[in-house]
Amino acid sequence: MKVFISGVAGFLGSHLADAFLADGHEVVGCDNLTGGYLDNVPREVEFHHYDCNYFNSMVKILHGCEVVYHCAAAAYEGLSVFSPFFVTKNIVQASVSMVTASIANNVRRFVLCSSMARYGKQETTPFTEDMTPRPLDPYGIGKLSAESFLRNLATIHGMEYVIAVPHNVIGPRQKYDDPYRNVASIMINLMLQGRQPIIYGDGSQKRCFSFVQDDVEILQRLATDPQVCGEIINIGPDDEFVTINELAAMIGEILGFEVKPVYMESRPQEVLLANCSADKARRLLSYRTQVKLRDGLASIVEYIRRRGTRPFKYHIDLEIVNDKTPETWKNKLF
Repeated sequence: MKVFISGVAGFLGSHLADAFLADGHEVVGCDNLTGGYLDNVPREVEFHHYDCNYFNSMVKILHGCEVVYHCAAAAYEGLSVFSPFFVTKNIVQASVSMVTASIANNVRRFVLCSSMARYGKQETTPFTEDMTPRPLDPYGIGKLSAESFLRNLATIHGMEYVIAVPHNVIGPRQKYDDPYRNVASIMINLMLQGRQPIIYGDGSQKRCFSFVQDDVEILQRLATDPQVCGEIINIGPDDEFVTINELAAMIGEILGFEVKPVYMESRPQEVLLANCSADKARRLLSYRTQVKLRDGLASIVEYIRRRGTRPFKYHIDLEIVNDKTPETWKNKLF
């Protein structure tokens, strides 16, 4: 197949590209390099330094592609409350551009990487795909909107589609000098510099973290499996449901670092308990967790040690600055 991957310089996109190349497929991709590193892109990829919002360019470079994975996103859930224009443009408009360009090129199947943020605050956990989405922030609203655009346009024009919901994916190649996202990588980058982790609220928020290779294996199958067409599928584990405090402590144990977190005010609209059921992925795709959380964190430690720690880059402007804006971002505390 000829596979197109948006966000191919990013964390998930680059690993997905590796997997398809290893299986002998041709891979084309684009990235604006806001959220990824250029050296993540495998050499064999036909790479285009384009933004997904460049519709005419997307039409051109998607020519001949059979399957499209839309991994590119301004994946900044917390920041979206304070930079909603930037995030929405790069979630909703970028997704519509990709879907439209795919239909114009007669792409067979479109795989949208959505987000657990689509679920928002539910009465129970884990989140299942049949729950009514109740997103709490512009990022989650944008992801749900992108899903609706895809469902509508693909149905009208006869393009197959799948909505994947990867969540809290971790592993090597994740951008670790980004102060706005990737909590595990932020903590590791700080601790390797001898600095304490910063935690929003009291650290009792609970999440499941998914190692990238466990997700990639399942995501690949979405390109061809006939039974997943039109489905929403959570991709990631529903075990090892840990608090952010427990996450910090585990990283400290791996590093031999005495953790004394710095606690800051809670971020607006953050969901306290958020994890997704993997039952549907187990039933349809024989999903199973193969990498335990501690092992996944250890691999990130090794990756950052090898590349070297980095100062944090405040590369996205705050559009709304008020008393609700986290001090970490206003005063560049990372």
